[in-house]
Amino acid sequence: MYKLFYYPRNASWAPHMVLKEMGVAFELELVDRKCEQQKTMVYMQLNPTGRIPTLVDGDLVMHESAAICLHLCEKHPQAGLIPEVASPNRALFYQWLFYLNSTVQPELMVYFYPQKHTTSDNTAAIKQAQEARVTDMFAFIDSKLEGKEYLVGSSLTVCDYFLFMLAHWASGFNKPPLSYKHLGGYLRILAKREAVVAACSYEGTDLTAYI
Repeated sequence: MYKLFYYPRNASWAPHMVLKEMGVAFELELVDRKCEQQKTMVYMQLNPTGRIPTLVDGDLVMHESAAICLHLCEKHPQAGLIPEVASPNRALFYQWLFYLNSTVQPELMVYFYPQKHTTSDNTAAIKQAQEARVTDMFAFIDSKLEGKEYLVGSSLTVCDYFLFMLAHWASGFNKPPLSYKHLGGYLRILAKREAVVAACSYEGTDLTAYI
């Protein structure tokens, strides 16, 4: 049985939804960020980065949300959350997952934690610049979703859950992801999936905005 160390709506959210979608046995272990439990010696023995999530799979202990999702896909190919190796969509899957993980997510982190990226007390300019940068990224994604139900090909993949997570994080933007024509409709459809509803119910995430 897998064990996922999580905190609500953190980077553990995508693996949580993926595990639900796969229907495999797993248990959740809350890492309370409010008291910085992720920085305790006990947790850092599992994950020396002191970040969330961590997945325990037997003797294997791993971190990084996207890597965890890929690991689960390769262990459970029957779930169909990663395109087949011979399919051109496999390359597109990697493209989008890496774009979301290595481009959109880090830019969002600067937005949420501007104080970590300056020695000045004035962080408002950083937040403003980052919101503009990420807004452009969501506009780009919106254009690629025109006429599509999923980000990669014609079936659900891990990329969709990863995008749902990041888009929700940006709900407070002046132009939130739900306001885009194609991206907004896409997110509303994803929000109805059983895996999303179940994970959000467990984590206490309100999906009213997606109705």
